Amino acid sequence: MKALYFREIKSFLSSIIGYIFILIYLIASGLFHWIISYNTNLLEGTEADLIPFFNLSPVIFLILIPAITMRSIAEERRTGTIELLFTRPISDLNIVLAKYFAGVTLLIIAILPTIIYYLSMYALGNPVGVIDGGATLTSYIGLILLGSTFVAIGTFASSLTSSQIVAFILAMFLCWITYDGFRLLGSFSQMGKFDFILQYMSLSYHYDAIKKGVIDTSDLIYFLTTIALFIIASLTVIKTLKR
Repeated sequence: MKALYFREIKSFLSSIIGYIFILIYLIASGLFHWIISYNTNLLEGTEADLIPFFNLSPVIFLILIPAITMRSIAEERRTGTIELLFTRPISDLNIVLAKYFAGVTLLIIAILPTIIYYLSMYALGNPVGVIDGGATLTSYIGLILLGSTFVAIGTFASSLTSSQIVAFILAMFLCWITYDGFRLLGSFSQMGKFDFILQYMSLSYHYDAIKKGVIDTSDLIYFLTTIALFIIASLTVIKTLKR
């Protein structure tokens, strides 16, 4: 698994794909939070916080993460190298996990430079240091959990097809449904308690809860369970390819 994991990381960083993901995320984030005059601009806010950053990042991830995961298994299927992986002394689960953790690693690499946002708001606050460090930390944890879930969804979508384009579109759709689709359905329907269930099923519900500064066990379990379900789904698809 370790060899495959490092191979995936190397493929990201030795090609333009990984750098494009990181650059687009940082450039888009930088433009909306520091340059463009909009409600996401951190300098135009009335309080020293990173709420606009944590509100916008999931929207960017909805597009960019499917773009980096679309090739993870789809490309192996298209080129036939998936058959070579099956002959190596590595389990199907380790194949999926290696590709999943490689995607998560790239996600974390992209997020790390944004720590400068926190340092900037810390220095610009009146008084200096007024920003809530605890809430910022938990929000970062929530963002990584959310992004990691998108990676799991993207890996699953990539396992379903040999076409990267199809994998990208499917992953983006599934990410949107799990992030905001269920919440929207719950807000529009008139089915009483079922409305809450639909909203509770959405990733945005639990992500918003973590952004408030407290990591509840139920929110953590929800993210980890969702990740596990999509990894298991990817594993199931991989096993069917061996038949």
